[in-house]
Amino acid sequence: MTLPLPHLYSGKVRDIYAVGDHELLMVTSDRLSAFDVVLDEPIKHKGRVLTAISAFWFEVLADIAGSHLVSTDAHDLAPEVLAAEPDLAGRIMLCRRAEMLSIECIVRGYLSGSAWKEYQAHGTMHGQALPAGLRESDQLPEPVFTPSTKSDVHDENISFAQAVDLVGESVATEAREISLALYSRGAELARERGIIIADTKFELGMVDGALVVCDEILTPDSSRFWPVDAWVPGTTPPSFDKQPVRDYLETLDWDKNPPPPPLPPEVVAATSGRYIDAYERITGRSFSMWPGVS
Repeated sequence: MTLPLPHLYSGKVRDIYAVGDHELLMVTSDRLSAFDVVLDEPIKHKGRVLTAISAFWFEVLADIAGSHLVSTDAHDLAPEVLAAEPDLAGRIMLCRRAEMLSIECIVRGYLSGSAWKEYQAHGTMHGQALPAGLRESDQLPEPVFTPSTKSDVHDENISFAQAVDLVGESVATEAREISLALYSRGAELARERGIIIADTKFELGMVDGALVVCDEILTPDSSRFWPVDAWVPGTTPPSFDKQPVRDYLETLDWDKNPPPPPLPPEVVAATSGRYIDAYERITGRSFSMWPGVS
């Protein structure tokens, strides 16, 4: 994608451009990664789903914390930007620039992933003792803030004390309070609608002296989504969104290093459907009404 704006960064999913001195344009693509490898086939409307879900959460959780979001309306962009790329509708976020925290704000409500591995080995999670006898995918007694460092290679789990060393006690404390409140409210709503948010990652930053939520929030990409009806403690529940891709790739003789194998059209279509299903369940809205969907 080439836009007539200064290009700042491209990640696995998002491309970021400068809009003047105080705003950023985040364009969410349909790229999908599995096992940390970006696949060649785009997942139709994935970028719009992530944008739409984030916009929903920014709206309904605004009383807990503000966000960097200014607009998701592509018509708020300059005409020459729209003319350069006809597929921007529904996949953009015009945002205020923020001074990002140097920590990932992770909240875990269930014992899974790297936390489960640590618990198996030491009976702890991020160095904190947990009750004995927990099983994989068990719900924790209460949600826990488990920060990590930020790295382009591999994030490192850290203690709250280490987070304080990185960002200061007052900021770390506020980040923990905001993250726990966002997760608790969001996970409760999602569960009522058939989705367990097992854990999630928030990106927080300072805008005009206030700590706000940035990037995406409580999406299938930033969180571990499980179907409520497939959650069985003691097992690994299926991923809500990427499971068709993971299931297919696990049948192949692939070492999970680039280049990735091609995905069959039916796997691509099934994955797109899962993302859309997640949006419609969580928001109670029809995805067909979101800009750019046809």
